[in-house]
Formats: sequence, structure tokens, C-alpha cells
Amino acid sequence: MLNLVIQGADVATPDLKTLATLAGGRRIERITAHAFRIVDVARNPEVATLCAAAKLDHAYVPAGRRLTDFGLVVMDMDSTLISIECIDEIADLQGIKADVAAITAAAMRGELDYAASLRRRVQLLAGLPESALEQVYRERLRLTPGAEPLLQALRSRGIRTLLVSGGFDFFTERLKERLGLDYTCANRLEVVAGRLTGNLVGEIVDAQGKAAALRRVRAALGLSREQVIGIGDGANDLPFLAECAVSIAFHAKPAVREAATHCIDYVGLDGVLNLFE
Repeated sequence: MLNLVIQGADVATPDLKTLATLAGGRRIERITAHAFRIVDVARNPEVATLCAAAKLDHAYVPAGRRLTDFGLVVMDMDSTLISIECIDEIADLQGIKADVAAITAAAMRGELDYAASLRRRVQLLAGLPESALEQVYRERLRLTPGAEPLLQALRSRGIRTLLVSGGFDFFTERLKERLGLDYTCANRLEVVAGRLTGNLVGEIVDAQGKAAALRRVRAALGLSREQVIGIGDGANDLPFLAECAVSIAFHAKPAVREAATHCIDYVGLDGVLNLFE
């Protein structure tokens, strides 16, 4: 049996009733003030059309699926757990944000090889003082709305968390300590005499690196693919999302939306919780 979860900033009662009729649901259940479950539905393409017009997120989910059925949540950092792209904000302090942001956007759409694009962007940061990283963390990094309630709910249920990023461990390690994350995997910027050299240290964490990190942690925890949830937004998230039974495209690029099992376009990260009973 399928249920249909509807959520948004403002879920109008007429829209909810229309959606229930379109999906042939037996009843409507309130999950939160901004999320509802329509029970025992059939898929109908008109549901997506109405939801897009009303700026509502919708998801067909198996009845009885619980968050505690899972043991690991893997998520991307930039534009997923946090609201910025760190490398773009670092570049802003170098006066080259527009140039770097354009490369970042193309890489996230899957138009450029990620590893090559990252090297190219990092080279543009050469000479910047290491203190710029701390400035970005303190002044510009913001958690995505709903991030803390999501992580709190996961911790309370004993579900482990892995933060995978094609960005930098300067930020992932600080977020790990701040938010109580269990595992992280990211790139390391080379620093010499207090300044960025424009190089990276070690192997690049690209799309395949993210997926490999997931597999390592999943194996270490003795979990199966069916016990993993993934959350991401860019093309370099696709391989790790493919390793997850439940994959969520969060405010994502078209390629990710097409591949994921669910999409969240309008609500915050805590909307993930409403996909489970």
C-alpha cells in the first residue's frame, strides 16, 4: 500500500482535498501543521502538476516505513546541510566569486568533470590567507533550515550520520563537532606558511569518492543498502545516492531530481522526517 505525503509552507485545505481525490486516498492524516499523509493511494500524474502549482512537496511512500528501519543517513554538505557553496564564498574574499561560482554551477549540473573543475577552482584561491576559511565559517556559513531538528531526530533514534563533501574538511570537521555527526569525508586544502597554495592534499573526493565513503561506513556498521538514506543536490551526489534505498533530491538539480526516489523542493531538511511513519 502506498501513502502520499504532502508538505509545504501553506497546505490549503481545498488543495489537500483535491489531491486526496486525484490519488483515490481513503483518508487524510495530519503529520504536522505543515505536513499531511493521504492514506492508501494510487499514483496519478495530476498530483505532481497540482503540487507544483501550489508549491507543495509530494512523495509516494510505502505504508509502514519507519525511520528506525534505517541505520545510516548520508548527506552532502554544500547547498544541502548548509545553505552556501563554501568554495564560492572563499573565492568572494579573493574577489573572484563570479568566476568560481560559474564553474561550481556547471559542475553541479554535471556539465564539467568534477575533479578537474575542483582543481581549477582551487588554483584560483592560491595566495589567500588560511584565515579566510575561518572567516567564511564564522560569517557566512549557515545551516539549512530544518537541519538541526533532522539531526536531533536521527540521534535520538540511534541512526548514524555521514557527511560527504566535494568541499573541504576545514568545514566538515567543524560541523562534525558542532552537530554531533558520526563520520565525514571531504577534500583537504594545502596550506603553506599560512596561505593556500592552490593545491589539494591527497586524493580528490569526487562523486565516486563520496560513494566509496558511504560503502566503507555502511560495511563497518554491518548495514545493507536497504538501511541507508541519502540526501543530496548536485550531479556529484548521484553515485552515492544510487547506493541508498531511499534517495532524496533536496532543492536539487534536474539530473538529481530525476534519479532520486523523492524530491524536496519547498520545505526544509526536517521535511525528510515526514516521509517516515
